[in-house]
Amino acid sequence: MSSPTPVTPIDAEPGEVTDHLNGAVVTPPQGLLDRIAESGAMVLTDEVSRADAGRDWWPLAIGWAVEGAVPQRPAVVVRPTTTAQVSAVLAACNEAIVPVTPVAGRSGVCGGSIPVFGGVALDLTSLDGLLGVDETSLTADVRAGMFGPDLEAALGDVGSGYTLGHWPQSMDLSTVGGWLACRGAGQYSTRYGKIEDMVLGLEVVLADGRVVHTEGHGPRAATGPNLTQLFVGSEGTLGVITEARFRIHPLPPAQGRRAFGFTTFNAGLEACRKILRRGATPAVLRLYDETESGRNFDQPETNVLVVLDETDPALLAATLAVVDDECGAAAGAHELDTALVERWLGHRNDVSALAPLWRAGIVVDTAEISGPWAALPGLFDEVIGALSAIEGTLAASAHQSHAYTDGACLYFTFGGRGPEGDGAWREEYYRRAWDTVTDATLAHGAAISHHHGIGLNRSRFLPGALGSGFEVLVGLKESFDPVGILNPGKLGLPSPFGPPPWS
Repeated sequence: MSSPTPVTPIDAEPGEVTDHLNGAVVTPPQGLLDRIAESGAMVLTDEVSRADAGRDWWPLAIGWAVEGAVPQRPAVVVRPTTTAQVSAVLAACNEAIVPVTPVAGRSGVCGGSIPVFGGVALDLTSLDGLLGVDETSLTADVRAGMFGPDLEAALGDVGSGYTLGHWPQSMDLSTVGGWLACRGAGQYSTRYGKIEDMVLGLEVVLADGRVVHTEGHGPRAATGPNLTQLFVGSEGTLGVITEARFRIHPLPPAQGRRAFGFTTFNAGLEACRKILRRGATPAVLRLYDETESGRNFDQPETNVLVVLDETDPALLAATLAVVDDECGAAAGAHELDTALVERWLGHRNDVSALAPLWRAGIVVDTAEISGPWAALPGLFDEVIGALSAIEGTLAASAHQSHAYTDGACLYFTFGGRGPEGDGAWREEYYRRAWDTVTDATLAHGAAISHHHGIGLNRSRFLPGALGSGFEVLVGLKESFDPVGILNPGKLGLPSPFGPPPWS
């Protein structure tokens, strides 16, 4: 089994680590811990385990790590190995009214796995394994704690070889359950879809310990509402996902690449729109603005588009022909060396620059949103201009990372620096930058998240983003988790333990 890549080291010894959020936390009584241990699940109370489980890859928490702090530690880490153990743990915590935060690879960047009210961190990484593959129907059953590289290796060893086609930037440190909980996207989503397009059915444990199974009995169904999609994206607030059934694909026999430059970012967006409009779905269709083209490809005076596809040779040829037609017809566009695609492949999962920037006092993060093609040009211009206008901003840039027939994901990056050692300025700037991106996104009728989810960082925005639909989500929470123990403080949902310390 793979192990998650360590989060940025904390600048403190285990016994000296502090909790930055300092929220009201719940400590499970000894009787509850004894009951949990009787289930067979591992119970960890040591300082290192608790500190590790108190943070994820939320960039703001990287800055806190420099100060020797984590966002918030749980009182205990519980590591089950079976669905039955998960059920027993949740039933016990539900009766005791102790919060439970599901965690695994902790690769999220929005604070979704931070146990803001202490309690139990339910570590699912030992709940792993490929349970079975139906080579005729092209489906696979997988346990939720399985890491991405392990899943792809296992699928590749079956028969002539298969793939899920889900390749997120966090591939090496994220798990199947995390992908589902946050409605994640892989970098090849234009061909394979997002995780909600791949999943057929789930095994889920509810707050009171009941185990339910959703869908998964056929390629499509009309058996009432799709309960699978109800849990996908719920970020552990409605239930804990323990198993999933997925659509899979034979390993692709052919691959092709292209690279183009455009005079403006919006001209590149238009070419991408026309490619998708004609039905071509290259796995990768990523467009970078001039700032990011210079940073990533040493091409500072153009807007670089990298294209990669993998599929049957006949389909590949047709897809690349459409790409060549539309990019070749764009005014001022020019073909670039396909070595740029190889360069992208070599660096696509590299996040090593984040920690050094935060240690240097530079506030940096990314905000991915999605919107219809008609809204994207104006949204790009407005967000870049507004971010650049915030006092202290050093850089604001964007790329288009995932594209579909009806729209695409814009991935904004911002960085700023204020007075040295001023932690209050850092958090104020961070909030203002996020407010800027989100306000513009809502004003243009776009979605405030494409694949990173909501977590803690975006929780204050979700009621406004969903409008009256948020009341429906609150009702679902009250029905599935009436006591309110599951991942409290997330998605902007009310909590019996009080308001979250970051909202």
